[in-house]
Amino acid sequence: MSGWEAGLDDEEAGAVMRTVARQLKLWREAAGLTQAEFGAAIGYGEELVSSVERGRRIPRPEYLDAADEVLGAGGKIAALKQDVAEVRYPKKVRDLKKLEAEATELCAYNNSVIHGLLQTEDYARAVFSARRPPFSADELEQQVAARVARQVIVNDTAARPVFSFVQCESTLRRLIGGKMVMRGQLKRLLEVAEFRNVDLQVLPLNREENSGLDGPFRLLRLKDGATVGHVEVVHVSRMIADPKEVQLLDIQYGIIRAQALSPRESKALIEKVLGET
Repeated sequence: MSGWEAGLDDEEAGAVMRTVARQLKLWREAAGLTQAEFGAAIGYGEELVSSVERGRRIPRPEYLDAADEVLGAGGKIAALKQDVAEVRYPKKVRDLKKLEAEATELCAYNNSVIHGLLQTEDYARAVFSARRPPFSADELEQQVAARVARQVIVNDTAARPVFSFVQCESTLRRLIGGKMVMRGQLKRLLEVAEFRNVDLQVLPLNREENSGLDGPFRLLRLKDGATVGHVEVVHVSRMIADPKEVQLLDIQYGIIRAQALSPRESKALIEKVLGET
């Protein structure tokens, strides 16, 4: 198993990783083990051990568990898993996850793929696998894990945040990952549509007026009363805080919701597409 690359331009992650790397090196040296001996003891190569101790690779949980056992740390090294849990994910994902955690309402429109908070793991993997230039195997798993980790806020027991999703009908019919992956994804949409704090709507393809042709975006209404927007285009993720720009997105989203089917009608359409898939 290889580690994950640490973002060298990510100051927050870098500070955490320097601390973790220093602790791992001190424990190893206190045990009188070389990097090669330590790597052999925990089942990893010397090169990976060196990269971790230099802060260039992020150790996965199993690496820290093995190190804790071999070095007799009594849980002190294993406890570092909590420190590195968040910095494993790209900074833009961490920033977005923090905003989502602070939101009282999340509104999202998408006409390319199913929204990330609604994606099954198989569907997410298919989406990331289609990227060009492609992700490496490690990068792919990192992206999938980060996306799945964000989804914890969408559950059927919470009252907050409130979610409003509008999906273009094209995203229901686009067979990303193949028929079986798409069937699983459509079933997940039907499941989430039953959650008390979720409104899921579909903007049908037969609408003569469609205000969502510019592409996907989302709005996050925060606990302090502020609203921010988020837009993603090819390889670019942009947060929007300017009140005038946010207002335009807010108006656009309201129009898109009005053009979309009601939640009940949307559920019926999803069931229809599922039956056809």
